Amino acid sequence: MNRPAKTVVVIGGGVIGTMCAWYLKQAGQSVTIVDRDAFGAGCSHGNCGYVSPSHILPLPRPGAVKTTMKAMLGRNSPLSIKPRFSPRLWSWLWNFSRRCNQADMLDGATGRHLLLQSSKPLYQQLIAEQGINCEWEERGILFVFNSTEEFEEYQHTNDLLKETFGVSATPYDGQSLVQLEPALKEGLGGAWLYECDCHLTPDKLLSEMRKQLEADGVEIIEHFQVTDFQRENGRARAASDGTRSVEADQFVVATGALTPFLNTHLGCQIPIQPGKGYSLTMPQPERGPSYPMIFEEHRVAITPMKSKYRIGSTMEFAGYDRSINRKRLQLLRSSAAHYLHDPDCEPIEEEWFGWRPMTWDGKPFIDRSPAMENVWVAAGHNMLGLSMATGTGKLVREMMLGEPPHIDPVHYSLARLKSK
Repeated sequence: MNRPAKTVVVIGGGVIGTMCAWYLKQAGQSVTIVDRDAFGAGCSHGNCGYVSPSHILPLPRPGAVKTTMKAMLGRNSPLSIKPRFSPRLWSWLWNFSRRCNQADMLDGATGRHLLLQSSKPLYQQLIAEQGINCEWEERGILFVFNSTEEFEEYQHTNDLLKETFGVSATPYDGQSLVQLEPALKEGLGGAWLYECDCHLTPDKLLSEMRKQLEADGVEIIEHFQVTDFQRENGRARAASDGTRSVEADQFVVATGALTPFLNTHLGCQIPIQPGKGYSLTMPQPERGPSYPMIFEEHRVAITPMKSKYRIGSTMEFAGYDRSINRKRLQLLRSSAAHYLHDPDCEPIEEEWFGWRPMTWDGKPFIDRSPAMENVWVAAGHNMLGLSMATGTGKLVREMMLGEPPHIDPVHYSLARLKSK
């Protein structure tokens, strides 16, 4: 489809903003990315690098509240909520709890599944056609269980995913598991291998994409924190940081967990809470695993990348706190030690945290701003920003330019804020 080139400002230089910029540029738009920090320095930098079509079910599901409350009573719970007076947090938790039922879980899962299924082949196409060196590997991901009971119980989840969404895993009992992955200790309950899952090195992906974007003429402006929009006749004319402004015909807000700071300007209360995740990056241990894996009962993930080794995850609702909680880092190491012969090694190359943009129904918001007809929102991807980025970028381009959407955007509409 031929169309006159228009100017677009993408606010946010993480993986979602990057892929929005990429697909818009490929459609002939003149694109500028602005970011409050450095390009690719936010939650897209130190995550575990999963592109995981298996991660269909959202966190709000039947029994989640009871399970979470019980887990939080433990000394080393993977979930932590910092006690404080925060009406937005408690409203978010209340709305989360209301969606812990089968119908809402499946509704959230359907929206997630569409983006996940869209994104993987788009990644494969992008990497192959552009020669993106991001250490892409298609080895699958192991969901590892400590207890036999939990391993066997997961059969119900696997059956649900297979029957409803056509996604399934291969089970390995404790004995066959150590034959598949000798880095794991004996005596574990078992694991399920989702062969459909992939992984990459996220900082390499972002650095490679930056080269591609800049070579194609995309301008990247760092340390530009958008605080307002200059408006004219119900449209945004420019994005402003208080002293500078960047004009454009269209705008995309891809600011992840920081999106609520623009709610007043966007004309809606986007319910995103920052779910603080941590990671440790180091060289590959001597007896390190060959498969990426998630320790389901401890909610800790391992990624053996080609150039490094990463332990990550946990969830801390502590607001926009920039400090490193060393107890959370130690929890990563102690949890990994429960499962692996050589769980980590020195030197630690990076201690990192990032704010995941958590929504109470597990789905992102991809829609037009109610307040400004030329401003689009693409935020709230929970723990799946990397996994959903290419599908999101393509969908934003389609919606903005009036192309037929390749997946139904109704699942990501801002109108659902009024539904419950």
